[in-house]
Amino acid sequence: MGTALIYLLVVAAVGAALFGIATLVFGRGEELAPLPPGATPTRLPAGEIDGADVRELRFQQALRGYRMDEVDWVLDRLADELDRTGAQRDGLLARVAELESALAASPGMAEGDR
Repeated sequence: MGTALIYLLVVAAVGAALFGIATLVFGRGEELAPLPPGATPTRLPAGEIDGADVRELRFQQALRGYRMDEVDWVLDRLADELDRTGAQRDGLLARVAELESALAASPGMAEGDR
């Protein structure tokens, strides 16, 4: 009877220790506190964002964090897409300016003919 009681106490102590370690490592299942209004965990410029801004982003890592390779892949893809659309926008704006200057320079164009 004495040996069984000691065995039971040792098993209970080991179980409690494992439970305590698991609670410290994995948490208690609580949700993360929301960020205060207007706060952001990352830094981005206030104006336009381009691919270089996205490439410089780094997120804080936590024990229960994220998969770095997946987030880095998404950020790289987003940065490339921003660069591509920015270049297209700049090209289109240059083309519009070129057409507007050509239209303004055309002789014989009355205001009503436009």
